[in-house]
Amino acid sequence: MWLDILLTIIAGLCLLIGLIGAVLPMPGPPLSFAGFLLLHSTRFADFSGSLLWGFGLATLAVTLLDYYVPVWGLKKFGGTRAGVWGSTLGLLVGMFLGPAGIFIGAFGGGLLGELLAGQDSRTATRAALGSFVGFLLGIGLKLALCGVMLWYAGAALVQYAGAGL
Repeated sequence: MWLDILLTIIAGLCLLIGLIGAVLPMPGPPLSFAGFLLLHSTRFADFSGSLLWGFGLATLAVTLLDYYVPVWGLKKFGGTRAGVWGSTLGLLVGMFLGPAGIFIGAFGGGLLGELLAGQDSRTATRAALGSFVGFLLGIGLKLALCGVMLWYAGAALVQYAGAGL
């Protein structure tokens, strides 16, 4: 019983940190999925095999897309690899400036990367905007997946608690 409780606490932490990691540059969906699997290994939740496979494949797809979508946005708006690197570094620096700093840092870093790569200011701004849009799409996908996993986990715990009453 105590092991189930410990695993449930760890699972909950993984799910919550995964949700936070959907915005910060950390592996949010894989962490959430690990928490989901941990919860499944307890007596408090019994998820179907198809749900586990579905979340596993969705986690893999979203994790891969998270690297591709900003590059797609950047290329769609005429940017270079320097814009992606600038956006990533700006995001990391922006983390220390609060929630708004993440978004400002991602855009500002992409702009600076493009300018340092020799783009004119109009092209650099357009490319940085593309990278930023891709960055936001990636965050949206990660938040949605982590949120759904958290919801399923919470519903399973509520169902177990209700059955025990």
